[in-house]
Amino acid sequence: MYLFFEEDGAFKAGSVLSSTDSSYQVELSTGKRIKLKKNHVFFDFSSPSPAEFLVQSNQAASEIDVTLLWEGAPDGTFPFLQAAKEYYGATPTAVENASTLICLHSNPVYFYRKGRGSYAKAPEETLKLALAALERKRLQDLKKDEFVQMLLEGNAPQEISSQWISLLSKPDKNSIEWKALKEASEQKNTTPLKLLLEIHAIPNAWHYHVDTFFAENFPGGPSFKSSLPEPSLVNVEDLPLVDTIAFSIDDSNTTEVDDALSVTPLEGNKTQVGIHISAPALGLPYDSPVDLAARERMSTVYAPGLKTTMLPDNWIKAFSLDEGKVSPVLSLYAVVDNDTYEVINSETRLERIKVAANLWYDKIEEAVTEEAILNDTLDIPFGKEMAWLWHFSKKLLKKREETRGWEEPVGKIDWFFDLQGNDENAEIRLKGRKRGAPLDLLVAEMMIFANSWWGEYLDKNNTAGIYRTQHMGKVRLSSVAGPHDGMGLDYYAWATSPLRRYVDMVNQRQLIALVRGEKPTFASNDTDLFTVISTFDEMYSTFNDFQNKMDRYWSLRWIEQEGIKTIKATVVKGDLVRFDGLPMMQRVPGLPELPKGQVILMEILKLDYLALLIELKLLEVMEESDSVDPRDEEEEEPSEPSVANTQESEKTEETEKTEKTEETEKIEKTEKAENGDKEQPPVEQ
Repeated sequence: MYLFFEEDGAFKAGSVLSSTDSSYQVELSTGKRIKLKKNHVFFDFSSPSPAEFLVQSNQAASEIDVTLLWEGAPDGTFPFLQAAKEYYGATPTAVENASTLICLHSNPVYFYRKGRGSYAKAPEETLKLALAALERKRLQDLKKDEFVQMLLEGNAPQEISSQWISLLSKPDKNSIEWKALKEASEQKNTTPLKLLLEIHAIPNAWHYHVDTFFAENFPGGPSFKSSLPEPSLVNVEDLPLVDTIAFSIDDSNTTEVDDALSVTPLEGNKTQVGIHISAPALGLPYDSPVDLAARERMSTVYAPGLKTTMLPDNWIKAFSLDEGKVSPVLSLYAVVDNDTYEVINSETRLERIKVAANLWYDKIEEAVTEEAILNDTLDIPFGKEMAWLWHFSKKLLKKREETRGWEEPVGKIDWFFDLQGNDENAEIRLKGRKRGAPLDLLVAEMMIFANSWWGEYLDKNNTAGIYRTQHMGKVRLSSVAGPHDGMGLDYYAWATSPLRRYVDMVNQRQLIALVRGEKPTFASNDTDLFTVISTFDEMYSTFNDFQNKMDRYWSLRWIEQEGIKTIKATVVKGDLVRFDGLPMMQRVPGLPELPKGQVILMEILKLDYLALLIELKLLEVMEESDSVDPRDEEEEEPSEPSVANTQESEKTEETEKTEKTEETEKIEKTEKAENGDKEQPPVEQ
């Protein structure tokens, strides 16, 4: 005797070996013997053999007209044997009974299981909806298969190419587009990203890096809403207009001139130095529409050939310290002894000035040399003022160096890209500036001086502010004042770039309130202040990572453009090297242990534009060696940056964060120096 039964959710058949009142000993067609409870048995049969019985039953089940079976099934709960009689007639065979059960069980849209061997047919309306869903699923599967075939043939379906960013960053894994992309990628043994690039759904690696960044961080697009109000300077007209003769020093591509300097001789062998910062906070009340728009961005975004501003262009223009224009400023005046260059006293004022000149770094750089300053032969506009500022800056730098215990690295070349164009087809120009050049030094130290002085001013007057502190190598933003070990300062609060960093805008509002004797916008325990700090930290890090990424991209493009086959590099630490003549560092797995500063020669084997890495082979350990900036190895913040700026990388600090790429084993990028305030290209220090 043979039995048809259910075990472990599957229909099976076997031969009875023995039985008791409650169970059978059954042998399956595979030879396996099992103990089977009698209530798991549907019926017994004598032919055909169990193996053949299952074959015939499954074949017959596939031939059943499910719709007809549903129509003929009784209402309410019914046993499968009754359904078999309705479909096959009064005396169905064992195979027909089994095929009916298999069909009922394998069509849950039509029939609901109500117990072992019992079912109920689905209500007509419910069945219609379910069948419509199945038809949609069938059509989707056909469409998916069509997409897969197109992808395999090297064609990009419009439905996929139009949403490649979301498919890679935040895919709906139930969508047919994602399923098709994933299936085609698996069949081609590649990644979805590489497949999309291969079939030109993504034009190239540049678009991948740039478009994904902007899609993630500017989902509404990089443009500002047209509904934002126009700038107004009505509320600043009552500020005193002073006759201070001020000048700015920026690169000629600069659009956000937010600082100017003045040097005024005083009686008694003293000089008054003025640091004048654009005051957009006067026209941007907290929570006003433009303030909210700036707070969404937190910072201007810079990368070679790209710039997305924190403020709308018309607001930048209204407050930029352009030559010949009267502008509101927050000024720090310091009286300095000409012999010792010690600061005697200082004062912060809110006023208006008319900038006498915008001087352009790239136009005067070659003339402003240490030799010309020392020989008093600096024959350019404001040459005498620059010479005095240089001497003052040297004094300030020396004091900071003594405090922190190490000297500022000078003489090295900071490389950057000056792109002629703003897309992947831009003409690439590689430029460099020597660290510690007089213009860099004087502007950087003046900004450091102002940021330090104003940080102390806020703290000692019990006014909340946002400070940059550093202890044990860790740089962070804080609402509590503290020393910055890497800069050798007791206080450091960003306040000199309010047109491009929201933290500076916050501090400027606090300073203005303090100067005016008004209630400041933020109290020290204000939750909004903490929100600004945490949000800025996150977004600023993201923006710097993007700038770093694009530096790497253009470094690779430069290598390809110039046909470079070998490259020198300096060992920074372990397998981390800095490439000579490029703004790029990289780890080189397998590099033998070499001393810091060791110069090596490597062969360029491959450029990876997705991972932004160079595949290298060590050719020679050179006899040369170079000094290593300690800030290449740890999270340090040096002096304010050079004035240089191609692509208007204005007064941005760079901190290269640990970056994990999709195509590599989580390559760790090293920390770049933080470059404070002056407009400049991405420079690793």
